[in-house]
Amino acid sequence: MLITLFLIDCVVLIACVMMQPAKTDNDAMSALTGGSGDLFSRRKSRGFEAVMQIVTTIVGAIFFILALAIIYTTSH
Repeated sequence: MLITLFLIDCVVLIACVMMQPAKTDNDAMSALTGGSGDLFSRRKSRGFEAVMQIVTTIVGAIFFILALAIIYTTSH
C-alpha cells in the first residue's frame, strides 16, 4: 500500500516539477559571468508560479514522509 502511494507521489512530483514555468531571464552570458546584475532583482512569485511552488513543496514533503515510512516498515 505504501509503495503504491509512493509511486503515485513520484509521478505527481515529476509532473509538478515539469509544469513549473521556466526562468527565462537566465541566459548563457549571465551563467558565465556570474549574473551579478540579478542580485537585488528577486521578485515574489505570483499566480500560477506561486501555486506550483506550493504544490511542489507539499508533494515533496509527502514524498519524504512516505520514503521514511517505507524504510521504517521494511526494517521492523
